[in-house]
Amino acid sequence: MHSLYYQPEGTWFGDCMPYAENGVFYLYHQRDTRKPGPFGEPFGWALATTRDFVDYDDRGESLHRGGDDEQDQFIFAGSVFKARDGRYYALYTGYNRDYPAQGKASQVLMIAASDDLVTWEKTDTRLVPPQEGYDPDDWRDPFVLWNEEAGEYLMILGGRKKGPKVLTGSTVAFTSTDLENWEFQGDFWDPGLYSMHEMPDLFRMGDYWYLLTTEYSDKSKTVYRMSTSLDGPWTAPVDDAFDGRAYYAARSAADGGRRYLFGWVPTKENDDDLASWEWGGTLVVHELVQRADGSLAAAIPQGVADAFGEAESLGSDPLELASIDGLAEQVLTPDSGTLFLFGTTFTVAPGTRALSLRLYEDSVTGAGYEFVVTPGENRLFFDRRPNYPWHQYANKGLDRPIVLDPEVPHRLEVVVDDTIATLYVDGVALNARLNTKPGSALTLGVVEGSAVFTDTSIRRSLKERR
Repeated sequence: MHSLYYQPEGTWFGDCMPYAENGVFYLYHQRDTRKPGPFGEPFGWALATTRDFVDYDDRGESLHRGGDDEQDQFIFAGSVFKARDGRYYALYTGYNRDYPAQGKASQVLMIAASDDLVTWEKTDTRLVPPQEGYDPDDWRDPFVLWNEEAGEYLMILGGRKKGPKVLTGSTVAFTSTDLENWEFQGDFWDPGLYSMHEMPDLFRMGDYWYLLTTEYSDKSKTVYRMSTSLDGPWTAPVDDAFDGRAYYAARSAADGGRRYLFGWVPTKENDDDLASWEWGGTLVVHELVQRADGSLAAAIPQGVADAFGEAESLGSDPLELASIDGLAEQVLTPDSGTLFLFGTTFTVAPGTRALSLRLYEDSVTGAGYEFVVTPGENRLFFDRRPNYPWHQYANKGLDRPIVLDPEVPHRLEVVVDDTIATLYVDGVALNARLNTKPGSALTLGVVEGSAVFTDTSIRRSLKERR
């Protein structure tokens, strides 16, 4: 059971539509009951509010779904924004799973209005049906912003072209001056890389615009592109993602100069490490930080870090692990618990083959989980240890590119909340699920090289809530 990360009891957290105002984050989201499985029972948008991503006020269902014979049988993703008339609007996807059999588009964009961000007045307006040449059953997840320079609203959404070709996903654009009449502007970003673009997001930070999309045909995760203009071109940094496979459908919101990313960590079928990922899971929030080159890094939100108890020093400081031809390891604590924030600063020697942080390790058998950094490969990944008999974990997509300069300090932090571990190394994040807990030890390891660890500590449990 999660004590820190948000998952409403008895349901699974789906796509999040965040909106921020006056220090409060309004997190509209889908709650899947999984009866009998994902997308079994229709859902609308529920609402939870928070200021610190630790304490949440559950406001229940906010934007209610329509009946089974209506367009919005399900309310799929969209966006919430404050318009120039002072009212709040939710532009959303009305989805009816029964409509294709009736010869009607299953997905149409619709709109609702609110004066308080809690109670919504829906209209029967079908704003933007699928355009000619686009798949009527893949037309969803609108995002709206006011384009000050052009003096109009810009809406982008995810779509794909009709036809047998698979990789035709695109981000489509419309413009409007009144939120009622929308002019089709064609493809906003059409890279020919993915089968579908989901949950597009668009924001400016400093000199750059950032365009986000979530895809499920390449690495099945959220990626982004950068540009100094809304007109593009949209170029990719070397690392074009924020996290790995176990972080999906991420959207962002900013308030007070800080921007945060809201995605969900999926569960695995039957909570089995060897099984496939499922739709829906648990909310995890990253803070987005802009690097000097304009690329984006992920960090622990300050509210999350501040929620943990006092730091306990682990082991000698500094701790040096070195081995010429094998593994050097150090058990930091035989019992980490299931809710903690671990941190260390490490400096790795040139030529070192690998460093690892092992979680939930059985001190007798050595069985557990591990995050591994291989400096020579510029790679960070997650797996079971030992991976025997092969294989013990379906970890496709649980890896990230990372560059670790030798003899330079690097900061590593990991938040563990029951079955979720969230690792951060120099702004590179990686989430994973740990469904089986072989043991409780927390261990550092170095393979064929050396590393020095300082400021190594653990902060267990959470401070008393308000």
